[in-house]
Amino acid sequence: MTRHTLFGVALDPLTMDETVQRCLDAVRRGEQIEIGMVNAAKLVNMRRDPALAEAVAGCDLVLADGQAVVWAGRVLGVRLPERVAGIDLFMRLLAAAEVADIPVYLLGAQQQVLEMMIAQIGERFPELRVAGSRNGYFGDSEQEGIADAVADSGARLLFLGMTSPKKEIFTAGYGKRTGAHVVHGVGGSFDILAGITKRAPLVWQRMGLEWFYRTLQEPRRLGKRYLTTNAAFLAMTVRELIHRTPSAGSANRSHR
Repeated sequence: MTRHTLFGVALDPLTMDETVQRCLDAVRRGEQIEIGMVNAAKLVNMRRDPALAEAVAGCDLVLADGQAVVWAGRVLGVRLPERVAGIDLFMRLLAAAEVADIPVYLLGAQQQVLEMMIAQIGERFPELRVAGSRNGYFGDSEQEGIADAVADSGARLLFLGMTSPKKEIFTAGYGKRTGAHVVHGVGGSFDILAGITKRAPLVWQRMGLEWFYRTLQEPRRLGKRYLTTNAAFLAMTVRELIHRTPSAGSANRSHR
């Protein structure tokens, strides 16, 4: 499938079902897929952080994790069929892994949160094979050893519950070394599954207000960040729209 370019970033126009199938096909064939997820905030940060932009661009699949990205695509004539939320893809892949007996590795969050999440996952997916796990607090010098530990575990799906750009940098540098057939950065999903934070109700998600719901939970930490990045994303969209729309004068000249 041909990639579509939005804000200079190549995106894969896949549905959730197509993405899950692509991941399962990779496991079956023994291929390796690194997944990059982008929302409004990350697209803004990619313009400010070349290392983050390079890491995302190097992923085998780059998906629209934010509803705002899908909407911006529609405004700018770039068709993305639907939002593929990172946490929803995470849950779909866990369910598929349980059925197909695919071993998984869980890397990220604080140790206590990680243990709480694994307990919750055990209740929801009792037959799921967790090949290994580790908290997400480690230095750069430890990354190689962690990648080797994932490889030694035999895990075929690796989920990274870490913030950006740490998970993208780890994926770019060591994703292949882990031996996992699918590497998926799921951000704060570990905290949600552990019950530490709550996910926005479905109606808020459909309205593209999941960021606002998160801000209400952590206003001091997230308020300024989301307001700043959302304003920057809106400005990016407007600038792109102006750039793509020919002026009346140039349109008239073209028809003379």
